[in-house]
Amino acid sequence: MLKLKIVTPEKVVYDGNADNVTVPGTLGSFEILTDHAPIVSSLESGNVKYSLSGKSQEISILGGFVEVRRNEVDVCVEI
Repeated sequence: MLKLKIVTPEKVVYDGNADNVTVPGTLGSFEILTDHAPIVSSLESGNVKYSLSGKSQEISILGGFVEVRRNEVDVCVEI
């Protein structure tokens, strides 16, 4: 289980748990699962996708960055 927080300059879009997260990295999309290695990556325009208990959500973004550490995923984006 991941602790996911997605924020924009205006508001918190999502703050809760997720089974997995897919983000549009600069070199291509990548998926973040439980126990993912620590990483900081810039994001390009595309979709941030996350799911919890089989229910998927998707947010279109213009760019931003993601930080992963100890099963916590912080995504700061512009939408």
